[in-house]
Amino acid sequence: MTEEKADQKKTELRLSGLDCADCAAKLERKIQALPGVAEAKINFGAGKITVCHTTPAETILQAIKTAGYQGRLANEARKPPKQSVFEDTKLVLTGFSGLMVAVGFFLSFSNISETLVNGVYLAAILSGGFYTARSGLTSLKSVSLDMNFLMTVAVVGAVAIGEWAEGATVVFLFALGNTLQAFTMEKTRNSIRALMDLSPKDALVLRNGQELRLPVEELRIDDIIIVKPGECIPMDGEVVAGTTDVNQAPITGESMPIEKTVGHEVYAGTMNGHGAIEVKVTKLVEDTTLAKIINLVEEAQAQKAPSQQLVDVFAKYYTPAVVIGAVLIALVPWLFFAQPFQLWIERALILLVISCPCALVISTPVSIVAAIGSAARKGVLIKGGAYLEEAGSLKVIAFDKTGTLTRGRPEVAAVIPVDGVSSQRVIELAAAIEKRSQHPLAEAILRYAKEKEIKVPIGTEFQSFTGKGAAAIVDGMVCYIGNSRLFEELNLFPAPLQEQITVLQNQGKTVMILGSGHEVLGLIAVADQIRESSRAAVAGLRQAGISQLVMLTGDNTGTARIIAQELGIDDYRAELLPENKLKAIQQLQQEYGKVGMVGDGINDAPALATAAVGIAMGGAGTDTALETADIALMADDLSKLPYAMHLSKQTLRIIKQNIWFSLAIKAVFIAATFLGFANLWMAVFADTGAALLVIANGMRLMKVEDPYTRDSLDSRKLSSQTCTSV
Repeated sequence: MTEEKADQKKTELRLSGLDCADCAAKLERKIQALPGVAEAKINFGAGKITVCHTTPAETILQAIKTAGYQGRLANEARKPPKQSVFEDTKLVLTGFSGLMVAVGFFLSFSNISETLVNGVYLAAILSGGFYTARSGLTSLKSVSLDMNFLMTVAVVGAVAIGEWAEGATVVFLFALGNTLQAFTMEKTRNSIRALMDLSPKDALVLRNGQELRLPVEELRIDDIIIVKPGECIPMDGEVVAGTTDVNQAPITGESMPIEKTVGHEVYAGTMNGHGAIEVKVTKLVEDTTLAKIINLVEEAQAQKAPSQQLVDVFAKYYTPAVVIGAVLIALVPWLFFAQPFQLWIERALILLVISCPCALVISTPVSIVAAIGSAARKGVLIKGGAYLEEAGSLKVIAFDKTGTLTRGRPEVAAVIPVDGVSSQRVIELAAAIEKRSQHPLAEAILRYAKEKEIKVPIGTEFQSFTGKGAAAIVDGMVCYIGNSRLFEELNLFPAPLQEQITVLQNQGKTVMILGSGHEVLGLIAVADQIRESSRAAVAGLRQAGISQLVMLTGDNTGTARIIAQELGIDDYRAELLPENKLKAIQQLQQEYGKVGMVGDGINDAPALATAAVGIAMGGAGTDTALETADIALMADDLSKLPYAMHLSKQTLRIIKQNIWFSLAIKAVFIAATFLGFANLWMAVFADTGAALLVIANGMRLMKVEDPYTRDSLDSRKLSSQTCTSV
């Protein structure tokens, strides 16, 4: 057994012409039954099959071809070769069939013999029904009743009872419907395949002092690649030379180009702006952020949503029940009630046509595929139909504060000098002390000094007082910076400033006191700044139907209260450790039912895993966010969260529309068949037409935009600027 497993290969094949989810399931079973195939799994949404096998791949490809589909190795080419209209045999035969139906119709009104007219209709049946009959025969051999077999039986039955015109019309409408269905499904699948074309196939590499253009598959870690202005960045890496701006919209959905200079990270598939840069490769082509997104999206499209699972169970029993009903209708009235055989056999054939649940089975996956693909192109990675549906039903969302609602790094919010000392002097002395410190508050002061272009003097004899502050000699004077406890120990606590310190602390700010050995020189208030996108995101979520917003934070109650008030958040839970956040999510779920959690994907992993839907930010910059979250916002802000909620709700609405419409069409035509109001071509038109309408309705999700945030239009413009392969 171990030896057999060792010999197994895992091969991915791209499929063409696979436009019916029910037919996909039957093809999967056919491939699974091949000798030497251990496992076969079709991803209908992505149009591919993954096979674990010992038999040659050519045998599997031949089996796919025999079943009436086309297959190719997934790594063979990025795009299937384009065909002209006249090279598409199916399309040519369908067109010829339609022409023959039209000719036969007009000849039937002339004095030409009926035999000749029937010959024209036969030509229409043979040309339009060739692929249908071939697939139907394959289906019969594998003992499965797919739509091709049922349609073949219906047409043969129509001819047998002399209904040549009806049989020819049925064949043409079915062939035309299949052609249109295949076209629309391919268009839906292209919503994610378009991502594959973002990254170039080759790159300009600097090796041994020479510039070489090599395929991206041949690049190695630490290779230096040159990206010229206006070119697409071919690999993930770090900028080592040059300055530019990069359009990251295809990956992160950000609405504006991002400035990149030495030390900054860039992603494959993003577009370089005005400057030339040199980039050190940090990931191989199969490990780039873009490659991971494509892989995760295709896996997500393969996962069945709850509504799809219910539909599959229904379809499993529906088709056999209707086929049995058709047999009974054909025989019972004729055998037991002396009814005309031709009348009831025709009604039985109509039932056969409408017995295949194509529209119903495809109603959910086409919507999921369109929504997930569209979201990925806008910087929102949704990892399955189940999460898409869950997000659409959320009414409560909890947020981590630090790094989610806020920037996650403290900034100087206020500088308050004392007794005639200037604000600049306060920062000069504070920065001189903090230059030797690694504390986040020290970094905030140094960043502020740099932004304000304040020259920092040199400090000597640096001392750190753990949990209290630091000291150094600056310009010959001993200076201290720290909290109230440090200055109480120095007997320098500024009692007159206590009220001001309390006010600042109640505003959610951390206050540092600066002083010499004799007096207090000033106060510096530092705070974690609220993200610019947070207010718009909160407002957008309200409009998207989220009724309760909760903030979870390890910060103090005062800071939590202020930020919650500023953002208009309904509730907050403060001073929480990571395990307390987990308990808070569990409590919220007991109180409200389903709860979504938004965090950074690292410290919040337990809470994200417990929530009905875990949403991580900054997915483009961290593998952890991509792996732990159910939904990942690729940009490091909340601007796309209202869009994700809106898309989820729209998807739920369209799935329900598709399911009810499909069921209604079936019910109407079953009733019409028994009452004698339906005929064969009407049944085909309804069945194929319903499938096309369901696909078209699902495809509307590809056009869903963000109706809530102001930068939506800019993001659409940038996202449309895709890279072209060199």
